[in-house]
Amino acid sequence: MRAVAVVIPAHDEEALIGRCLASVVRAVATARERHPDLVATVVVVLDACTDTTAPQVARWPVESVTITARRVGTARRIGVTHALSLSDVDPRQTWIAMTDADTVVPPDWITHQLDLADAGVDLVLGTVRPDFADLSARHAAYWLATHHRGRPPGNVHGANLGVRASTYTEAGGIPDLVEHEDVALVRAVRALGARERASDEHEVETSGRLTGRTPAGYAAFLARVHAWIDAPPLAAPGA
Repeated sequence: MRAVAVVIPAHDEEALIGRCLASVVRAVATARERHPDLVATVVVVLDACTDTTAPQVARWPVESVTITARRVGTARRIGVTHALSLSDVDPRQTWIAMTDADTVVPPDWITHQLDLADAGVDLVLGTVRPDFADLSARHAAYWLATHHRGRPPGNVHGANLGVRASTYTEAGGIPDLVEHEDVALVRAVRALGARERASDEHEVETSGRLTGRTPAGYAAFLARVHAWIDAPPLAAPGA
């Protein structure tokens, strides 16, 4: 028997949580077609939500936990702990798949990670693509010119991160950080000498918004690139 625990932190994501959960539920169904005995748990951690995120989540076949930490590290950690507490499957046969509430995962998102786990991989760094509808044409063109299919850069994204449960526990889990909790976890896993794989075969699409939920998260990165790509040209000397 094997298990997968999907963990999604959410803070005021009423505009995007529905499409996120639709994609995750579809990915679970796809994985169960391949693995009929798969024990799948999806946990959404509602962190200090003041909008309609909670009632929207309640309409889906997922678990939810409510906290008021306003820390994504705490939210992910509590979500993983809750998900693992609901299963008695061997941690070595349990896969933790993390994403974000503003993200859409592909149908094979879980299946591909389980294939890598079967090959002995303990940590999977998945790629992220911004929603081009949120970007300027120049920004989207720049992204396409600097990202090449089949050559994943190995960047760490909490929106597309997978780890074997036994490895996660041995590494000490996710720290209670406001941001960069994903990087801290990966650093701890690497210190164990765990087998790692970067992959763009289960790439997710995340919001291309320029104002995010953490000071230095993916939205902040996109904002910096946007400012550089779309900045007005400097006036010529003497103009």
